[in-house]
Amino acid sequence: MNPETKSNNIFKVIGASSLGTLIEWYDFYIFGSLATIIGSQLFPADAGASALINTLAIFAAGFIVRPFGALVFGRLGDLIGRKYTFLLTLVLMGGSTFLIGLIPSYSSIGYAAPILVLILRLIQGLALGGEYGGAATYVAEHAPKGKRGFFTSWIQTTATLGLFLSLGVIVLTKNMIGAAEFADWGWRVPFLLSIVLILVSVYIRMKMHESPMFSKLKSEGNISKNPLKESFSKKANFKMVLLALFGATMGQGVVWYTGQFYAQSFIENTCHVDFNDSRYMLLWGIAFATPFFVVFGAWSDKVGRKWIMLTGMLLGIIFYRPIYQEFLDRTDMSKVAQSDIKEIALPVMTKTQLHENGDSLLTTTTKINLLTGASFNKVSVDTVYAAVGKSIGHSAVLYKDKKLASNDFWVFVGLIFFQVLLVTMVYGPIAAFLVELFPTKIRYTSMSLPYHIGNGVFGGLVPFVATLIASFKGSTPLSGLWYPIGIAALCFVIGTVYLSNKRDENVND
Repeated sequence: MNPETKSNNIFKVIGASSLGTLIEWYDFYIFGSLATIIGSQLFPADAGASALINTLAIFAAGFIVRPFGALVFGRLGDLIGRKYTFLLTLVLMGGSTFLIGLIPSYSSIGYAAPILVLILRLIQGLALGGEYGGAATYVAEHAPKGKRGFFTSWIQTTATLGLFLSLGVIVLTKNMIGAAEFADWGWRVPFLLSIVLILVSVYIRMKMHESPMFSKLKSEGNISKNPLKESFSKKANFKMVLLALFGATMGQGVVWYTGQFYAQSFIENTCHVDFNDSRYMLLWGIAFATPFFVVFGAWSDKVGRKWIMLTGMLLGIIFYRPIYQEFLDRTDMSKVAQSDIKEIALPVMTKTQLHENGDSLLTTTTKINLLTGASFNKVSVDTVYAAVGKSIGHSAVLYKDKKLASNDFWVFVGLIFFQVLLVTMVYGPIAAFLVELFPTKIRYTSMSLPYHIGNGVFGGLVPFVATLIASFKGSTPLSGLWYPIGIAALCFVIGTVYLSNKRDENVND
């Protein structure tokens, strides 16, 4: 045995890998958690709804390039080793996140602001594309036979815990400095703090040794000379890459991002729930559900990975629309108290003119109103007519963010918990599932690509695509859900027909 491998205790491996991966997810997700505020900083004040959609598009860009990061860093990981590759990805991610916190706003440098942030998001996406495959492979190659699902499931908790950490830091920062200061400059603090977390993680990872399986391959001279070619030009291996993507990871990806990111966006932007309430609900739901990553990971060691993952997808297909309808019913805008409505005078205009100019006017007056300390959301022209039944040719109607009653708050927490529980079902076993599909010498490359296409493209686009669909004329607030439901349904069918539930106990080859 290589002398390096003796000092790599499995729990130290899990700790070092998980901490670094958690920090990378934290870095990646604070952007999505602050999309509304960041949009107001990156785009003109009169951009209206397009500011949020454009910001979500920048957020999505980081997901779209993740497969390219998987190819670049996966190849490096199979050529030079797992340890040094995901050290590099950690530094790239942390540096990009820190710099996002320093980018001036649109008012200072114009459209250079969103362009610079887009470039940094692309670097983040590339780095994350290399991080996950390295960490999951590293842990799996240390895990004892028969417990691979259990040990890799600890890595799976990091994506949700990274979101949890990002939400916690955001809420804490906002409450410490105040809402007005947070919207002005305080949103940068969570980005800047990441540099401290990155330095700690790099220090810990530097002390770890290479995985025993890769070390053995290296000492025997059996490292792949061209991981990309071996992964994708050999028919049998490429078939497994496609099966992993269309039978598992694309469905897992949309369930993950619907249950956590789209839920947050929907509750805040469609249901107009108070900023702190929406974050606290997610924090509670995530806290209650996170242990189930390990539960389902360990269970998959006993019963196989396939049916646990597919059941999570099926439950999402069945229950997403009822869950989001319940969100709407409990925040029905027709039941808004008069004390939570504010009218601001606008120039006299016809309904058609209001449709053409209303977004910019409402955005501007909302910004003015925020200076008073009250928190109001603008709503669409059609929503105002439908919910209030009053002509707004002479005034804009703004709704104060809703503070939910205690019973509604905990109902929301329960519905979020259920969605995150589905996330744990599809995500808990998937690292072990992917590791077992591919041989050691091309594992990093082969497993990273389907994982990051499934999560980065199909999953990462959920907030943007769903929000865009719901904005189309004639759409309802629930229309956006057809995207994740459709992808999950397709994946469920393919996985049911073609995936095997057989576990591969021997991954040393």
